[in-house]
Amino acid sequence: MQEALKEARAAAAEGEVPIGAVVVCKGRIIGKGHNLTETLHDPTAHAEMIAITAATEALGGKYLNDATLYVTVEPCPMCAAALNWAQIGRIVYGAGDPKRGASLYSPSLHHPRTQVEGGILADDCSTLMLDFFRDKRQ
Repeated sequence: MQEALKEARAAAAEGEVPIGAVVVCKGRIIGKGHNLTETLHDPTAHAEMIAITAATEALGGKYLNDATLYVTVEPCPMCAAALNWAQIGRIVYGAGDPKRGASLYSPSLHHPRTQVEGGILADDCSTLMLDFFRDKRQ
């Protein structure tokens, strides 16, 4: 999660919403990314989507069954659906997203075999988001 936080800080430094993600497989980072929606003028350029693309390219295939995604904020429905299609093995997120998080949807948007764990370094992840939006409003 520390690597995902580094990505989130990079996003904030670029004026992007500070969300970072890394994909780990067999103890090695195979994909990483941070939000690039403003930079690319692309509403789908979320940290998770960037990390998925990098990871599948690194593996040479579209499935991430043996991989874990670490992301600083709970994935949105779009990202959860993409992770479902990639059949990610595990998702670990920091801060929950009570307004737009995938956990708001039932049935679950996640692949049935995907393990999901939230709240990891949640305070650090939440603080990044809160500080970013507080600074934006000033």
